[in-house]
Amino acid sequence: MKDIILKLENERFLSDSEFRALLEDDSAETAELLAERANAVKQRVYSNKVYIRGLIEFTNYCKNDCYYCGIRRSNNNAERYRLTKEQILDCCENGYSLGFRTFVLQGGEDLYFSDEKMADIIGAIKALYPDCAVTLSLGERSRESYEIMFRAGADRYLLRHETANSAHYAKLHPPALSLDNRKKCLWDLKEIGYQVGCGFMVGSPYQNTDCIIEDLKFIRELKPHMVGIGPFIPHKDTPFHDRAQGGLELTLKLISILRLMDPYLLLPATTALGTIHPKGREMGILAGANVVMPNLSPRNVRKKYTLYDNKICTGDEAAECVICLKNRMAGIGHEIVVGRGDNKAVEEEILWRS
Repeated sequence: MKDIILKLENERFLSDSEFRALLEDDSAETAELLAERANAVKQRVYSNKVYIRGLIEFTNYCKNDCYYCGIRRSNNNAERYRLTKEQILDCCENGYSLGFRTFVLQGGEDLYFSDEKMADIIGAIKALYPDCAVTLSLGERSRESYEIMFRAGADRYLLRHETANSAHYAKLHPPALSLDNRKKCLWDLKEIGYQVGCGFMVGSPYQNTDCIIEDLKFIRELKPHMVGIGPFIPHKDTPFHDRAQGGLELTLKLISILRLMDPYLLLPATTALGTIHPKGREMGILAGANVVMPNLSPRNVRKKYTLYDNKICTGDEAAECVICLKNRMAGIGHEIVVGRGDNKAVEEEILWRS
């Protein structure tokens, strides 16, 4: 395993058989060496910095019916909400005062938020906070829609591909959705000029090692700026309510693998990691992650944006507790950075990818 890990660090990719051997090795020694090498690579590019993004979950309406998602269209138990433009701007004002310089607008695929409405919201944020980045996570839209929002000032777009295996994709989504279209959206976003993020669930129903290897190959092909992965966690009001959740160890191992594949990646330690283990995000950072996304959403809606069960929605993941988060990161030798980032090498890499 040591030779395979060093090869991954030096060559940034492996053969299918090597990836399979690495992924299916459950030894603590392999996980520790992976994390050690991933952290060394991260330190060379990012030092001990952890970038912080303010998450605004502004709508939990969704036109889709994905089998794993708690805000799926047919979940009649979901308590639906939409934030107004004024509420979104209030979230940004609060976040800006706390030091945030990136706002992430995330929601279901809600037809109420037309291109015109989104352009108006994005434009208002950029007018008030021109030194801030606006990241969108709104699912699949047309290329024209992405172009309108980009012209309005959006900088980044997060669209998890969920799985790069088409047969697996069909088992997680209704027939109206296709992996081909999801990939087309990602390529459109890159061509338009967004900084792009993709990602997948770890341990989702029907996933096997071959599926994960296809994910890694697709990520290598796409060359995204960010990859968000997290363990699958079931939701009680979905068809997958009785499925086992994804494993912490495999998620951490994949964070390390992704860091070795691409030293420049922005890799979040996700809320899902913090949900399945009280120190999940710290463990993610130590495995090679370098982004956290505290919640800027109004307190009264945080528990309504439930993609999965038992999501943590109070405490250190809330933006108001930046001091707590700083202390937790300092406890593992890392430093929270609230700005957009000033790493020249990273900026040059992002320009090259765009």
